[in-house]
Amino acid sequence: QLQLVESGGGLVQPGGSLRLSCAASGFTLDYYAIGWFRQAPGKEREGVSCIRSSGGSTGYADSVKGRFTISRDNAKNTVYLQMNSLKPEDTAVYYCAARRGSSCFLEELYDYWGQGTQVTVSS
Repeated sequence: QLQLVESGGGLVQPGGSLRLSCAASGFTLDYYAIGWFRQAPGKEREGVSCIRSSGGSTGYADSVKGRFTISRDNAKNTVYLQMNSLKPEDTAVYYCAARRGSSCFLEELYDYWGQGTQVTVSS
């Protein structure tokens, strides 16, 4: 069974950091592009970051550029999202998603989705 599981969310103060993980089971991520998305209460889900299957190219939403970094460790079958300088407006449920192929997108063009992990930025 193909499954993506996010972890690493939690409560953090403004200016703090979190690292989210997206672990795959039932398939290898080597041939999949990965995207991170988030959905805040009352808002639509939005693309945050993505990484090509090779890891050679990444994309970021303007709202997180310079603060978030996506990376992947195919040996561990895991993709990470390092989030620094967190702001209250980063509060959301964060999802990872996978699509077979090399290209990554910030649109919801993905085949497999995780259940999400809550990130709350508050003092």
